Amino acid sequence: MPQNYQHILAWAFAVKEINENPHILPNATLGFHIYDSYFHPRLTYRAALQLISPRKRFVPNYKCDTQDNLHAFLEGIHSESSQHIPDVLSIYKIPQLLYGPAPIMMDNNQVPFFYNMIPNDMHQYLGIVRLLLHFNWTWIGFFAVVGVNLEWFMEKMFPIFSQYGICFAFMYAYSNLGYRDFREDNMKWFAEMYGEIMKSTANVVVFKGDVRCWTILRGLLYLVQLHHKMQNPKGKVWILEDQIELKTHANKRHWDVQIFHGALSVGIHSNELQGFRHFFKNRNLASAEEDGFIRDFWSYTFGCVFPDMDVSSVNQGNCTGSETLKDLPGFEMSMTGHSYSIYNAIYAIAYAFHAMYSYTSNIRKKMEGERRKFQHQQPWQLHHFLRHVSFNNSAGDQIYFNYNLELVAGFDVINWVTFPNQSLARVKVGKIDLQAPSDQALQIDKESIIWHTQFNQAQPLSVCSESCNPGYRKEKKEKEPFCCYNCVRCSEGMISDGQDMADCSQCSIGYLPNKDQNYCTPKIVTFLSFEEPLGIGLLLVIFSLFVFTALVLRIFMKHHNTPVVKANNCNLTYTLLICLLLCFLSPLFFIGKPEPVTCLLRQTSFGIIFSMAVSCILAKTITVVVAFMATKPGSRLRKLVGKGLANFIVLFCSLIQVCICSAWLGVSPPFPDVDMHSMMEESILECNEGSPIIFCCVLGYMGCLAFVSFSVAFLARKLPDSFNEAKFITFSMLVFCTVWLSFIPAYLSIKGKYMVAVEIFSILASSAGLLGCIFLPKCYIILLRPELNNKQQLMKVGPSQFLPT
Repeated sequence: MPQNYQHILAWAFAVKEINENPHILPNATLGFHIYDSYFHPRLTYRAALQLISPRKRFVPNYKCDTQDNLHAFLEGIHSESSQHIPDVLSIYKIPQLLYGPAPIMMDNNQVPFFYNMIPNDMHQYLGIVRLLLHFNWTWIGFFAVVGVNLEWFMEKMFPIFSQYGICFAFMYAYSNLGYRDFREDNMKWFAEMYGEIMKSTANVVVFKGDVRCWTILRGLLYLVQLHHKMQNPKGKVWILEDQIELKTHANKRHWDVQIFHGALSVGIHSNELQGFRHFFKNRNLASAEEDGFIRDFWSYTFGCVFPDMDVSSVNQGNCTGSETLKDLPGFEMSMTGHSYSIYNAIYAIAYAFHAMYSYTSNIRKKMEGERRKFQHQQPWQLHHFLRHVSFNNSAGDQIYFNYNLELVAGFDVINWVTFPNQSLARVKVGKIDLQAPSDQALQIDKESIIWHTQFNQAQPLSVCSESCNPGYRKEKKEKEPFCCYNCVRCSEGMISDGQDMADCSQCSIGYLPNKDQNYCTPKIVTFLSFEEPLGIGLLLVIFSLFVFTALVLRIFMKHHNTPVVKANNCNLTYTLLICLLLCFLSPLFFIGKPEPVTCLLRQTSFGIIFSMAVSCILAKTITVVVAFMATKPGSRLRKLVGKGLANFIVLFCSLIQVCICSAWLGVSPPFPDVDMHSMMEESILECNEGSPIIFCCVLGYMGCLAFVSFSVAFLARKLPDSFNEAKFITFSMLVFCTVWLSFIPAYLSIKGKYMVAVEIFSILASSAGLLGCIFLPKCYIILLRPELNNKQQLMKVGPSQFLPT
């Protein structure tokens, strides 16, 4: 495979540069041997034993013949053969540098002898997770070959995939994937599995396996498509591990690779090395006498054969040796991740050697002495210097190991592009920087990615359910993986401001959801203002009643000497009218934006003024009762008849309310507040009553006064007195109590500014009831029936008999 030959050239190129560099190991030469394991455990084990045998003899641990000085071992480990090399070399504590993923790295007991030239599997799969999340691929498939790492993957990585919201549409592990397993029963099972993969709604498949597994997988796919007539498989995006390079064997070029067109791999980071392309292009048969691999590479690349090759099954021309790679402009020479890792590993060993020899020897010693010193250095002595090696390679990348003896490096995101002639090209479309912050770790150029032809160059979707738009939340489907869900509208008062939100949330205080429930808008700040129609209407009513009351007061003052005005204590009448004037003005404190002063005066002024008004009515009623009872012979109540009793009642009853309101202001006074919760779409500016208990005491005391007044007036309504106002007071207090009893449920059931309007209406209605029921009959006599407004007439007929019908 030409890709493997690049690994060999990277090795040779690194050794050539080091041996030609006078600053690294001066006057010393690095040598190397290359062994091919052929993916075979027995041959791998034999190669490991050959390393500790004399040159050209297979006698392990024999020291008499010409001996190679093995100081380090560079290996690309395969899952089935990986255990055999450490079994031998770990005994001698020989440093082993891995340029491919090593399942044995999971064994912590082996770690001190291994130096991994690529980040471990955990970082690789976290990179795959970042890639999936970047494209919003949350519904994927998984196909694996059972190996020593699969259990680790299931235990460590599956929870991480789930943690990031990625779930699996299918998971298949094919344990019998081998060269000799193309039996009919296996083919049938694989065909069924392949059909399920192609029918799945998941457009992304993560493949876990090495190069050998991928090669055999291609063979299975080729046979399935050939025998089961699957000529046009559905396009999928294959996500490959870093150890997989899409290689093509010379005798398998006819195997279709179009299914992998547009595949992505999270590959080992690589960079272009200065001079490597020139070194590669100038490679030819004449200049590579010791290169035992170039003939196979040459035959594959130029499609020719050498005379001594077995060409019984090959119909190709002879290789002339005059061919050059310069004649193949389309031949890919970009350094792969594995080749780059090999190059860095050779340099790491060289720098470690250099540090070790500089530490143990005097640089002024003769080179002959240095060479003798080389012979006596032990491999285990290299570990200390290899752990702490740090240098910049010719591409500018810094090379060093972390505390786990893993190379600190990132990954490249590779896009694999196939062509009709079954060749492949890899395009670097991004990178993953493990040292960068999490949100900046992945950098990718979406425009450079070539997708499978069935996606029409549009980014593929791979989700179990369509994304839930803002304003909706996800609701999991029963008996389905967690990323399969329905989109449900957020409940009233809740929002979701992003895609695929698991739950809806409430807006902050002072905000409410918009119509689509995808963001919060500030609530409308409301209060009963003077500018709005309701406020203006209430103002007109307030001033109309105030003016009307003022006119009544004016009429009574003008006719203050008439019997109707003088009846039942004119001073109480004037006091009651003034209280009613103030009652009609007190709602002004309820209209407008709540301020500290208005909140303090609102309920307290209303409570005191109304208590005084009801006290006047109570005094009038008691005056009627006392006056009637005082007419009886020998009654001691004659002493109470007069202004003193009425004034005492008014002052005493009003003073109790004043004390209650004073305690209210002293203990827990009202204050401006904002009600965010009563109305969904409004923030209500209101006066917080401070102490609801004291507020109820104010209303309760006023209600008690009204009830006592009503009771006394009701009992005195039929007293035979021409100047008896009890019947008018009874009716007025009936209206008053009815209004305030209706106020309580209305006040508790209405929110916002309308609650304030209800209280204003109750104040105006109850005050108007007092004004109309008590004073309108007298105004009727004063203005319309003046002939009745004299003492003789009133002594004959009481005022109630002159009410209009």
